[in-house]
Amino acid sequence: MRGKMEGMTATSMLPVVAPETEAACCPPLVREAATDPEVARDLAHVFKALGDPTRVQLLSIIAAHDGGEACVCDLTDPVGLSQPTVSHHLKILVDAGLLTREQRGRWAYYSLVPGALTRLADGLSDVAPAPR
Repeated sequence: MRGKMEGMTATSMLPVVAPETEAACCPPLVREAATDPEVARDLAHVFKALGDPTRVQLLSIIAAHDGGEACVCDLTDPVGLSQPTVSHHLKILVDAGLLTREQRGRWAYYSLVPGALTRLADGLSDVAPAPR
């Protein structure tokens, strides 16, 4: 280490720089809506539900299905999981407010909650970085 330090003096000092004014500083990373704990909790709940690739697949399959709804019996093969496991994933999506569930006889049918994805996108735009 001594060889690398040769030629440097121990008395070298760095210049003191005045703090930047607030106007010159970077804008906040998120807008004010994200600072509301309730809004943040709601968004986190939805993101947690979408944090599993199977649930994202199920949401996509249901959205693309005829009439925008699908029976749980039609969802097991595309994701390669058993009916109880698929039902568990669907319950999480229902609890997150992304899907609705309607019981028809023996089977449950799921559909997207109208406007749920739009609200999620709006929530994202509320917490997107402010324009620079």
